[in-house]
Amino acid sequence: MLDNLENIKKIHVMGMGGAGMSSLAKILSGLGYEVTGCDLEHGHYLDELEELNIKFLNGHSPEHIALCKPDLLIYTSAVREDNLELKAARDNGVKVVKRGEALSWLFNKAKGVGVAGAHGKTTTSSMISLILSRAGLSPTLYVGAEMRDMGTNAVLGQGDLFLSELDESDGSFELFKPFVSVITNIDWDHADHFKTREDYINAFTRFIDNRKSNGALVICNDDDGSKIALNKIDKAVGPVFKYGLNNFNLDWSAANINHKLNGGSSCEIYKCDVKAGNLNLKVSGEHNILNALAAIAAVNFLGVELDEAIKILADFHGAERRLQIKGVKDDVLVIDDYAHHHTEIKATLNAVKNIYPDKKIILAFQPHRYTRTAIFLEQLAKSLSMADKIFLLPVFEASEDYIKHGTSDSLAEEINKIKDCVLCNNFDEALKLIKLEVKAGDILLTMGAGTIYILGEKFLES
Repeated sequence: MLDNLENIKKIHVMGMGGAGMSSLAKILSGLGYEVTGCDLEHGHYLDELEELNIKFLNGHSPEHIALCKPDLLIYTSAVREDNLELKAARDNGVKVVKRGEALSWLFNKAKGVGVAGAHGKTTTSSMISLILSRAGLSPTLYVGAEMRDMGTNAVLGQGDLFLSELDESDGSFELFKPFVSVITNIDWDHADHFKTREDYINAFTRFIDNRKSNGALVICNDDDGSKIALNKIDKAVGPVFKYGLNNFNLDWSAANINHKLNGGSSCEIYKCDVKAGNLNLKVSGEHNILNALAAIAAVNFLGVELDEAIKILADFHGAERRLQIKGVKDDVLVIDDYAHHHTEIKATLNAVKNIYPDKKIILAFQPHRYTRTAIFLEQLAKSLSMADKIFLLPVFEASEDYIKHGTSDSLAEEINKIKDCVLCNNFDEALKLIKLEVKAGDILLTMGAGTIYILGEKFLES
């Protein structure tokens, strides 16, 4: 059984246009492997890879295997197991593994910092990445979105640290053995893989216990799921650092939070019950204060002084598709956000309301996955109803099979019990209706994990 990259020279990456797979392709190429890849669409992440002479092939085809002659094929979970290119690879004796497994081979050989959680892991990973890089530690970085301050989603460093955002959606994060494990929250998600909340929490518990000897755990004490996991873990593995808001019994906490008009936030940082500094962030929302606390706790364990971490975080501009201002047209501010789980939606809308308390929020939302929509129907409807006006797009199915009660029709019916919702058949219809609704001074907020950001771009171009 293949469990490392020994005797591998050529690697083919299926789904290379996505954030995670493009990051992996870049790192593998930097390590000296001959990397090729393919995807159904030519995403913007491929521009950087093409500059590195990484060959990209359009679509998925069995012919790619004969053309590229890889020793190893790495594929994303979005690729179905009956894919003909996958079948051709297996039929020709090519080793085939998913992204998480291949990434774990690299990560586990290094001094790994693994960031996991249902929400906030991309921003937290980006914060830690910026601090470690500017502190001169030259880490290898693997993040699930472009880090705005670094202009990339992956860096091959020269130091012994490997920072990676870890994906729990298919359970592959259990393959990783971090030196520092960061848990932003354990809020049940990915119901297609984890059938119950208990299944989800148990997976995180196993992940936490996978950390290396004397490895640290950084975990949010404000999260109910994390508290349950804390009672289950092996306490003897290494130090545990808890963080949260307004709780001076924790290792790290934030108090006296101030939300700044037009963006940004500030707070006091406490180490145990002693004030240790003042944090000023360009990014907004209490969720980002928590993300910053997680980053501070992790890098402090790794030897970065608090004052230096605070100074670096003051210059943090966020990650792609996280409360990202896309532009202004006719005095309408267009913001895009990746939120797709009801907890994330609530946090994002709260943040926007704090930044722009007097503006009307026109929300265009694209549900992500039939399973998530079906199981969290009521919670999604309640969170979405925080917006002033809701335009609902069809579900971005992410390779899932249709589920009758997990459609946008079902979600619209649930939302309409609380507030009027406009159900749209496609982006063109949504754009037409939104342009009739939106007025100068309003905010158009596009939200979802799929392709909804395109709608905001179309509005700005129209």
